Amino acid sequence: MAIALDDREQSKKETGTSLMFIGLALWVADALVVFFLPASVKLASQRMFVTVILALAAAGIGLMAGGYLMRGQPEE
Repeated sequence: MAIALDDREQSKKETGTSLMFIGLALWVADALVVFFLPASVKLASQRMFVTVILALAAAGIGLMAGGYLMRGQPEE
């Protein structure tokens, strides 16, 4: 029983870490969108860029928070 509990806890830690990494990758993608934001001013599509920036930021925060909460709760 203890081995199964350890395996389950290890799986939760790995899943949480993966979610946090995916959230960080979304933030890097968000930084790339911010980098190209000045070009959108010339094309008059700045609203779409701001929408994408906010969506990626929210998704990244959600994944990082979910991963942290999943990873940080050990079962006893």
